[in-house]
Amino acid sequence: MSKVKKRSDCPVSCSLDIWGDKWSLLIVRDLLFAKECTYGDFLKSGEGIATNILAARLLALEENKIIEKLAHPDSKAKVLYRLTRKGIDLLPVMIEINLWAEKYFSIPEDRKALLKEVKKDKAGFIKATIKELER
Repeated sequence: MSKVKKRSDCPVSCSLDIWGDKWSLLIVRDLLFAKECTYGDFLKSGEGIATNILAARLLALEENKIIEKLAHPDSKAKVLYRLTRKGIDLLPVMIEINLWAEKYFSIPEDRKALLKEVKKDKAGFIKATIKELER
């Protein structure tokens, strides 16, 4: 999956063409909470992504400059994936998805605690999280 061809000029459609599939936002989610992940870390995710799909989504996210690869400090056989600034800018979208899900689904207690913190000062939470991710 190389750079995505736009289906229309609609901002929602253009955005979904890049990260709107079932798996891409889960990869972004993992990177938002872990800051850096290896291929193996993504495979351990509870959703059970298949290796071929993971490889394709990582490549597409990298080609669209949502994520970047870094050398792993402990292993030449591994790489680390990290969000780019473009990927970090998806944080407010992810927060809103979580707030929507909290309203309509049963969510884990740890996520409820995080959302309670978000609701106290959403702008402050976003600013602090972005600062941490950019380190």
